[in-house]
Amino acid sequence: MTPLIAADLTVVVLVTCLMLAVPAMAGPTTPFGVRVSRARAADPAVIAQRRAYARLALAAGVCAVAVSVPVLVGGGSATVIGATATALIVADLLLYWRAARRLSAAKLAGGWRDEQRQGVTVDTTFRTDPVRLPWSWTLPASAILLLTAGLGWWRYGDLPATLPGFPGYGVDAARREPVTVLTAFAPVLYQLAISLLIPAVTLLLLHARPDLDAARPMGSARRYRAYLGGVARLSLLGAACLNLGLLASALQLWTVVEPSMLWTVVTYLPLVALLVAWLVWESRVGHAGHRLPALPGEKDEDSGVTQRDDDRHWFLAGTVYVNRRDPAILLHARIGASWTLNLGHPVAWVLLAVLVVAGLLAAFGVIDLPVRHSGL
Repeated sequence: MTPLIAADLTVVVLVTCLMLAVPAMAGPTTPFGVRVSRARAADPAVIAQRRAYARLALAAGVCAVAVSVPVLVGGGSATVIGATATALIVADLLLYWRAARRLSAAKLAGGWRDEQRQGVTVDTTFRTDPVRLPWSWTLPASAILLLTAGLGWWRYGDLPATLPGFPGYGVDAARREPVTVLTAFAPVLYQLAISLLIPAVTLLLLHARPDLDAARPMGSARRYRAYLGGVARLSLLGAACLNLGLLASALQLWTVVEPSMLWTVVTYLPLVALLVAWLVWESRVGHAGHRLPALPGEKDEDSGVTQRDDDRHWFLAGTVYVNRRDPAILLHARIGASWTLNLGHPVAWVLLAVLVVAGLLAAFGVIDLPVRHSGL
């Protein structure tokens, strides 16, 4: 077995396992992004869609191997692996959307929406006493940033005339670039952006509208607070992992160590560890913290209503939200530890317009964005 085929099989297995875990990242009352009552969370229609999605995702993985391996045996390059992974992810997402559509149809045909009285719950303490950003968790990323900057300052005067290409993460030893302050300190600039941007985004998430359950208002509010605390800590830990990978990239860029396969693994190892940490944590706490253990009295909590059915405002299996009457701009999505913009809010369209205009200006060469081309 050649290294490319081994890498291809590994990628297909990882992507398939990850996509098989996606339905478990949704809450029990939002399978495949569709709102159901707790009484319907284990309905045969829900179970049938979970099983069908699992079977089809496994079949997609088998098809990906059946197509990509012969291409690699015939002399295909490493780009085949990237194309296979992309195609497999797209196929699995389409299967997830298919399950959502079929479950919505079953819900409509069975009249699930009118089975219980609906309502919402509000906890004003999330405004008066919000979950605080754990600033001490920003210290690891800041320490790695300062260490990298100091090392770069020490090495700058002894750098050769050209440096390996820096595509944004890792290095491209086959491409050389002339030494300038920007090319030499590019990893430090990326670290600085990460160290500032991730805490800022995390702070916004902590102040987004909470995802509470009207059927269990007190328990869901307490769990969501604990959940937000975990999200904040893992996000700031993610900044440290990204900066650590950039430090490994800088060591190769500044010829402190020679670029090699080993150092490539070292560069991406923090990202792999971060992904594993997120998956383990998500599997333990559940969507919005619904798997966290209940305190005394919370197990029997029942307000007599079910969460308001707002499926008409959610699209693409609970990932896109559009509601012009909702004042919230940022809210928790219906899959995993993810948030989404309310595309019915004018501010969301302003933000998207700014990004689109910046992308168009960069595409036509009017402005230069800090993006480097990969050497692949």
